[in-house]
Amino acid sequence: MRGFTLTVLPRETTMGTPALLDRYELLAAWHHLIPKAELAGRYQYELDELGEAILNPPPSARRQIVLTDVYCHLTEHIGHLAAMSVAVTTPSFGIRIPDVVWMSCDKWEGFDRDDPVPFVPDLCVEVLLDSDRAQDVDRRVDSYLEGGAREVIVIGQCGQVEYWGANGKRQASEFGMALSLDRMYFEEGAVFRLR
Repeated sequence: MRGFTLTVLPRETTMGTPALLDRYELLAAWHHLIPKAELAGRYQYELDELGEAILNPPPSARRQIVLTDVYCHLTEHIGHLAAMSVAVTTPSFGIRIPDVVWMSCDKWEGFDRDDPVPFVPDLCVEVLLDSDRAQDVDRRVDSYLEGGAREVIVIGQCGQVEYWGANGKRQASEFGMALSLDRMYFEEGAVFRLR
């Protein structure tokens, strides 16, 4: 499949440096991209902070199983208001798609669910299996927290689970749960530093 690129020309500051697109400009770029994204088939896309499309390949079966396990664990322990692969608008990193998100019922009611969530949900999860997200996991975690997430969970390639909050790495989840994931889906001996 051939990829595509959509570039929305960023506003320039007085020094000629591209300025971050605001929430409304990102949403306009997202809507402009939808017809082209349909040509991409099963591929998901995100927008960076300048409105440039980033095409993501579909997750492997192994990664999908882990995402589903995380989703089920969240719904069992903190309620059924979790979702997988929902586009969210961050204040400094564009429109991104965390693997799993959770937020309270009142937050789900306040926006058009056909558009990206106009804010960052309370809990975001990133699973780094067969994903190039490991390259930008620091920026993802920081942008989710900056955007209002109470917690970000990062699951590494070896199955290690890290909980992050506004004050840095935590020993345990603020939501009172511990993820226990089947080891058979993770790479043995992979050397990888999460953050």
